Amino acid sequence: MVEQKEKLLQLCKFKEYEVFRVYEDAGISAKNIKDRPAFQEMLADMKQGKINYIVAYKLDRVARSVRDLEELIAQLELYNTYLVCDKDDVNTSTANR
Repeated sequence: MVEQKEKLLQLCKFKEYEVFRVYEDAGISAKNIKDRPAFQEMLADMKQGKINYIVAYKLDRVARSVRDLEELIAQLELYNTYLVCDKDDVNTSTANR
């Protein structure tokens, strides 16, 4: 986990993203986004305009359910926030709209 965090911080530095906060739900599965306190705090911060990029190591660290992922993407679009997943080469800021 520490290694992933360091890699993501390096990625943010490389892309010149200002890190607002690191949100970690250590030991909690990504199978359900509702039962993840730090994830919910991150979504609240997104809704308040505090963040505009969510950077994750892999997509399966964000959500494992297609339904949850679909709901998250809708929220990202609504609040002009982008998802970047390092290992899966996901970056919604470059998606065709």
